Amino acid sequence: MPKLTIDGIEVEVEKGTTLLEAIRFLGINVPTLCYNDGLTPYGACRLCIVEIGKPPRSTIVSSCIYPAEDGLYVRANSEKVIKLRKLIIELMLATVSSSKTIQDLASKFGVTQCRFEPEHEECIHCGLCVRMCNEQMMSGAIAFAQRGKDMVITTPFDKTSEVCRQCGACMYICPCCELRCQGPDAETTVCNGCLNLEPPCLDTYEDKMCFLDPCAACELAGPFRSDMKKKDEA
Repeated sequence: MPKLTIDGIEVEVEKGTTLLEAIRFLGINVPTLCYNDGLTPYGACRLCIVEIGKPPRSTIVSSCIYPAEDGLYVRANSEKVIKLRKLIIELMLATVSSSKTIQDLASKFGVTQCRFEPEHEECIHCGLCVRMCNEQMMSGAIAFAQRGKDMVITTPFDKTSEVCRQCGACMYICPCCELRCQGPDAETTVCNGCLNLEPPCLDTYEDKMCFLDPCAACELAGPFRSDMKKKDEA
């Protein structure tokens, strides 16, 4: 059984366990978008990235498809990882700014701007709908077509599928189908209606101080902590 270290905690997991499964076993939060427990891992969104190895020879991998290996040193929420996740969220916002799911991710991670030109697309190619249709509904009515920037999700030959049961599972699992609170014609790329204003530990520390979500130490930050210190001294 592989033994590895995740954010300073040694853990032993069964062979075949992914890094994401090992990290969540410890109760450490790692965001995902294209991942679903009932579907084959796909590694498309890259939100679940973690840092493996020790700097300066560390590298970034997608935890949902990377196997837990013996002796592996993992940092799930390092400063480098958080910066990359924010960049990924910005790219998603530029692609589908109308998605409530992506807007919520932006608020959770404190992404307050999008430095990329909005494309106003309707899909981020996470593959959730295709896998749901194939693996759970046993239909295979939709699939990826074309490659690169021309990639689309469609039915064979763009014709009405004879095997589609109109179950709606593809829409249910799609992260882009639920519109943001402002509707489809919002003037801004970023909403931040649910922005978490608590200062994160990563502003001061290279790694998180705790694994709670949200971080418990954040509740004692700023003026409140100073007031408590004055009372103790008095």
